[in-house]
Amino acid sequence: MKQRFLAPRVMAALSDTPVVFVQGPRQSGKTTLVQNLQSHGHKAEYLTLDDAAVLEAAASDAQGFVSGLPERVILDEVQRAPELFLAIKHSVDKNRSPGRFLLTGSANAMLLPKVSESLAGRMEVLPLWPFSQGEIGAVRENFTDACFAAGFSPGRITGADWPTLVSKIVAGGYPEAISRTKADRRQAWFGSYVTTILERDVRDIANIQGLRELPSLLRLVAARSSNVLNFNDLARDAGIAPTTLKRYWSLLEAVFLGITIPAWSGNLTSRLSKAPKLVVGDAGLLCHLLGLDETRLKEDSLMTGAVLETFVGLELIKQLAWTPHSPRLFHYRTHAQQEVDYVLEDRAGRLVGIEVKKSASPTSSDFRGLRHLAEQTGKKFVRGILLYTGTETVSFGPGLQAVPISALWHKLATSG
Repeated sequence: MKQRFLAPRVMAALSDTPVVFVQGPRQSGKTTLVQNLQSHGHKAEYLTLDDAAVLEAAASDAQGFVSGLPERVILDEVQRAPELFLAIKHSVDKNRSPGRFLLTGSANAMLLPKVSESLAGRMEVLPLWPFSQGEIGAVRENFTDACFAAGFSPGRITGADWPTLVSKIVAGGYPEAISRTKADRRQAWFGSYVTTILERDVRDIANIQGLRELPSLLRLVAARSSNVLNFNDLARDAGIAPTTLKRYWSLLEAVFLGITIPAWSGNLTSRLSKAPKLVVGDAGLLCHLLGLDETRLKEDSLMTGAVLETFVGLELIKQLAWTPHSPRLFHYRTHAQQEVDYVLEDRAGRLVGIEVKKSASPTSSDFRGLRHLAEQTGKKFVRGILLYTGTETVSFGPGLQAVPISALWHKLATSG
């Protein structure tokens, strides 16, 4: 069984918070994680709302169901009975002992009004994504912290050549998908997965009309992964009204099929008005939706850049779930089309810009966006990193480095 690096954060939250909500995509390993916390000292009764009898009891009399629970309980897939959240609130208001309720859900708690309104101030939400490359390889990677260190210099790191990366990308991070070594069986799993999410989980959180439009919309979203989200353009291509498209996109976000990365701006207010970047929630799923197997991805130059950028963005997102210093992830784009794929901002306001290139031979011109970001942000700018498919860490001037993509899933020095 692979170690999940989120586990220590879950245990820390249970030590001082009444309700802990572990959320993430279906089949990302939430159930396995919370059940295995028994070995870390969290003793609790386990109940899942995927069990029809448990679901019926919770939905028909939420207050009575919660009042009959033991002192500590794990409730799996709680989004299936939203009536529970108000009942849990009432219970917690009477007894705020830490670690009482450990919840899991395959829907984003912050996008479910009954959750965010009922348990504000009483609940800590922790995201569990599919396996990171470090979790797959049993290496606790620390790139998102290490890149802020003064002495950041990963040196020579192998495993970033394009064929090796393609194998990692098409497998994705879902435990079941990576366990299937045959490509056709993996594709069958992804197909069933998408059907289950759209026909079950979406129906659990919203009674929507036109469900048949969601699969084609998801494919359109996949074709735009790692691009700025433009609702009007997407609605036009999907043939649906922009207001409907926004509602559908919210549903895809709620079940973690789509993720938005906000735009960075020195003006905190303007960040809210700038368009976010969208990414599909798993690189393997993205390849499935685009019809890309290993052979096509190695040869199809049209989509490789966006797929690789999505893969890197997802690895950063996964690390941010457990990194001690919790920097935030943005993208950067100006009206003059100066762009940086990703920007990390720590709590002190320091910035690290990250560009992603498939090339094994980066050039000075590849740092154009990073140089622009450095000029605009001055002393806040720590460094610019171009992640590429070579093996050596190469300096391209003060504060600018080309670094192997595989540095993302290594344990790096953080001196200084």
